[in-house]
Amino acid sequence: MGLIDTLRAMRRRPAAAGQPPERLPNETVPGSEKGCRATPEASMEYLYRQMWVSPAVRAAILDVREMDRLDGRVKRIHSRIARDVVKGGLVLTQTRESRTLRREWEAFERRLQLDRVEKLKSDARGLVMEGNLPLQWVLNEALQVAAAVRMPSETLLPNVNENGQWKDVREAYHQLDVNTGTRLASFPLWQLFLCRFDPDNFDDMGAMGRPFLDASRDVWKKLRMTEQDLVIRRRTRAPFRMAHVLEGASDDQLNDYRARVEQNQGEITTDYYMNRKGGVAPVQGDASLGEIGDVVHLLDTFFAGSPLPKGMMGYTDGMARDILEDLRRDYYEEVDVLQDTISFAYAQGFRLQLLLKGMAPDPGEFCIEFSERRTETPNQTTDRVLKWQALGLPRGMIFEEMGFNAQKVKERLTAEAKDRDPYPMPGGGTAPAGTVPQVKVTPGNAPKGESATSIGSGATHSNRLGEHWPQGDA
Repeated sequence: MGLIDTLRAMRRRPAAAGQPPERLPNETVPGSEKGCRATPEASMEYLYRQMWVSPAVRAAILDVREMDRLDGRVKRIHSRIARDVVKGGLVLTQTRESRTLRREWEAFERRLQLDRVEKLKSDARGLVMEGNLPLQWVLNEALQVAAAVRMPSETLLPNVNENGQWKDVREAYHQLDVNTGTRLASFPLWQLFLCRFDPDNFDDMGAMGRPFLDASRDVWKKLRMTEQDLVIRRRTRAPFRMAHVLEGASDDQLNDYRARVEQNQGEITTDYYMNRKGGVAPVQGDASLGEIGDVVHLLDTFFAGSPLPKGMMGYTDGMARDILEDLRRDYYEEVDVLQDTISFAYAQGFRLQLLLKGMAPDPGEFCIEFSERRTETPNQTTDRVLKWQALGLPRGMIFEEMGFNAQKVKERLTAEAKDRDPYPMPGGGTAPAGTVPQVKVTPGNAPKGESATSIGSGATHSNRLGEHWPQGDA
């Protein structure tokens, strides 16, 4: 049978009774798939892992937690990444404004405390440190998503077969007690959503994510050991010493001399008197204590495996400014990926809430994302959106790209239009009605080749609100 005949036969095949038109993320879809998703090593591991969590995943998470607890650099890396990811908070963007959808999102955001930076930073920090973000959707008596509880990922066991596919989506994950091996709970696929960062295979449901500093654990241990050896070496070899030589002295005479000399060591100046041939010669400390090339090498290797550049952590010795700027941009691109990963999880929880309310909007009608993309500077973002505005892009999209809530901006503009014009004339006083700021963009007239933006008053329009939205939508 040829390819065309096979596709026609699959199309004529009746659909299974009760099959939903839309499936959950990562749910197995029946079709023409063949072969094995998982690698041979992973398939063998899944057979051994049917009754126990992955020892490798648990060891990596415990090591990273210990690194975060003992080393301030590691703690700052995790805290800095989490802070940059959640800065600005979450926003709901819609292709066409729906007050019902926005009202549901605001209530969902309050119940799950997603409007608090502590909650967002805790989730982002968990994803960075553990490589996984398991969010359990907790329902209340009114069948509303009331909480998004972050579960410890090292206690979760994906219920997959040797092919890396779910055995039963009604029991997609098991939580085990690592001390006794007993099963604490089982979670269906809709109740527990697992964000995975850099899994070995995204389509393999048994492949867990990896912590950001997973591959840097061995380098970190060497760096800590070398730094401790450096301190011990300085304490034992750096002090200035004296060599006392007493020819022909017996043990008792030498001990008596030593006791008298060490008794006077606390004085600023000590003279030595001897009635036999001998001498006191100074012994200099180690003159090569400043040679720390091995420490610098390990430090460079550690930060090479870290998403945060060494220059952004204060180690700027010998680093050019343009190189640091390139590393900073690469770091912010990594932050953007983390933002998309986490916001997708919150979007799935919100979609579950809408389904419980009997609402099923199209996936393209709304999007949950973080308000600030960190790849660009504020000046670059403003320059870009002003050019988009000149090209005629929708005004709401312009404000959303800048990180603002477009609907709230529209409401504020309406309120200001009813109140008074907030832009004064250049010479003082109040500007006449209809005066709006005039924006000018001068390419290449700012530091680092960015465009310079100047804002002044004097451009007159019939209505400030009409500058951003048509009058019919006011």
